[in-house]
Amino acid sequence: MDLILLKIFLVNLGTCIFFLLISLLAIYFLWPSKLLEMTNWYLAKKYGLKKNYVKHEGYRFCYFSRGKPSFEPSILLLHGFSLNKNMWLMSISYFPKDTHLIFVDLPGHGETSCLPGDNYKAVDQAKRLRQFVECTGLCRTPFHLVGISMGGMIAGVYAALYPSDLCALSLLCPAGVKYPEDNEFIKHLKELKKNQKLACSNPLIPLNIKESRHLFKIATFSSKLVPRQVMKGLLELNEHDNKFYSKCFLDMAEDDNMYCLDDHISKITTPMQVIWGKDDVVLDPSGAEILARAIPGIQVHLLDKCGHLLLFDSPKIPIDLIMDFHTSVWYTMNKKLA
Repeated sequence: MDLILLKIFLVNLGTCIFFLLISLLAIYFLWPSKLLEMTNWYLAKKYGLKKNYVKHEGYRFCYFSRGKPSFEPSILLLHGFSLNKNMWLMSISYFPKDTHLIFVDLPGHGETSCLPGDNYKAVDQAKRLRQFVECTGLCRTPFHLVGISMGGMIAGVYAALYPSDLCALSLLCPAGVKYPEDNEFIKHLKELKKNQKLACSNPLIPLNIKESRHLFKIATFSSKLVPRQVMKGLLELNEHDNKFYSKCFLDMAEDDNMYCLDDHISKITTPMQVIWGKDDVVLDPSGAEILARAIPGIQVHLLDKCGHLLLFDSPKIPIDLIMDFHTSVWYTMNKKLA
């Protein structure tokens, strides 16, 4: 009798596993965006992230949080252009579990709303970020602000506008630096802008698999082969937001905003570090040296075999550097209070 029951159990188990695999394959080939959403949901749950919302003046901000505020400074992390808070999931395991972390979707990105008539230049975005910081009570004590690419530009401008809010600033390959000479990628963008084609032919807003593969190729060092279905899923997830991304990028590319970080750099007094990939062909890594000359005493880290998508090429090293800097700033703060 026991043997019969065991056989029945194994048959049923095998049937369940078979149908589960069929379902996953169907989702992978027919609805790849759903599989990406399921993966993000799983990783968020696995690493103890809580999804939260807060409203202010027509905006509904969405953000992940982990841990609780304590004597250690909280860390607020900003994503890059056309990405969202989920980009940090590939590196979340390298953050200490007891540090209070907040990953916010910037307006129009991820699950944070946008208002079409508004402007999305760096100063405007920094001011909206301040609204989020006030609504969540994050500014009650100085916190550590981290930003990558477009998020790095916004973080730098925020530090210039609201210096008392911050105890530390980490910029990862930030936009907004003024170079003596543009690299090939920026020259291409400026040419598209000059010919009024940037709104419909932006290499940072891929519309098909071919354009997505090209973007990954120029934005990463390793050029790891991303499965076609994953590319397709990413395109599906971004499809409804592409109009906003185009509007946002055109605002960011305006002449009075393109070098916004450079324009505000002299006002930054917060302890600061810069992390850049040596093989970044989107935003030239010589920007780190330009920032270092403008602000003596900042920490500069240039990473080997890393392109613009730092966390894709090296998900652990940037986080280790951020946390080392975070710990050193916190130690200095405690030493002053003692």
